Amino acid sequence: MRNDDFDRILSKEQEIIPSSGFVSSVMNAVQREAAAPPVIPFPWKRALPGLAAAGLAMAGIFVAGVMLFVERSGAQQAPATLSSAFASVFEVWKTVGASWIALALALSFASVKVSMRFASGKK
Repeated sequence: MRNDDFDRILSKEQEIIPSSGFVSSVMNAVQREAAAPPVIPFPWKRALPGLAAAGLAMAGIFVAGVMLFVERSGAQQAPATLSSAFASVFEVWKTVGASWIALALALSFASVKVSMRFASGKK
């Protein structure tokens, strides 16, 4: 084929008309798909290892805090006031970096709640 043949073929404007029931069947299928909300289950099997690791980390932090508290109590006299007991707990909190862990857990919880709210369509 030469360029003249291509130009002649492409210069003709032919109207393309779909078959009689095509448009209505496509629109019905689109409306059916739009009417049913998607149901996407939460992947618990994939989330369980992370939840288990977080639980073990929190248990480890608790055990380390108790051990540090016991060591300090054995070396010193028992705290006479409640404020000194809280001071030692906060010192353990700082030692293990629990502030960052608590922040990460809070942000994770908030992001999951926000995404679930968006997914459910509530306002």
